[in-house]
Amino acid sequence: MTERVIDTTTVNLPLQDPTSTPDNLQIAAYLAQPQNPGNYPGIVILQEIFGVNDHIRDVTERIAKLGYVVIAPALFQRQAPGYEAGYTPEDIETGRGYAMQTKASELLSDIQLAINYLKSLPKVKPDAFGCIGFCFGGHVAYLAATLPDIQATASFYGAGITTRTPGGGEPTVTRTKEITGTIYTFFGREDASIPPEQVNEIEAELEKYNISHRVFRYDGSEHGFFCDRRASYNPKAASDAWEQVQKLFASVLAV
Repeated sequence: MTERVIDTTTVNLPLQDPTSTPDNLQIAAYLAQPQNPGNYPGIVILQEIFGVNDHIRDVTERIAKLGYVVIAPALFQRQAPGYEAGYTPEDIETGRGYAMQTKASELLSDIQLAINYLKSLPKVKPDAFGCIGFCFGGHVAYLAATLPDIQATASFYGAGITTRTPGGGEPTVTRTKEITGTIYTFFGREDASIPPEQVNEIEAELEKYNISHRVFRYDGSEHGFFCDRRASYNPKAASDAWEQVQKLFASVLAV
């Protein structure tokens, strides 16, 4: 696939219902899109617990270069505006704390806000949207797959899908039947935070409801294997997963 020259910027998305949120709250988001005129599918990228940091911006740009308009909303905007971090133990503890404060309803609302923003852009196809998420964002991507606009989802090592949902309530896996598009999930077999039986449960639910899906399990891979900033980075697994993501978006969103 031809790599395109892209433009990048940061945008602020005003909430449609500010009455239930802090005054003047806007969701910051990183946007990347091809420079050339055209009609491109839209992709929403969902961050790890480390915010919209260098890694997430890099992935945003990589996907845009393939021919997509890509947006990465700050999922911790309500808890910690402007937050981004590295991968130290302290960063992990802080990020987990913010993640625990999120709510599924607000996350879905903010993702829909990002989709609606993409719809307003002249280069974006009106009916071709996907999402991709990592770590915390991998869990949130599974949630986002239930949104009617989302046709293709790539969920990377989303912990807790079978045991909880942001803000409390029934585990996110119980919403599998609401997924209407195609979802690919990616897991490392050595991921201490996602036992094999949880991956099997996710796969069983996807099969139970006849959801279009694939489940990828990578030998010798730990949590965060796709992120080249982390000690757990696995180049072989990351390369294969990247190829699968490209195939997913190209086949479903008809690039």
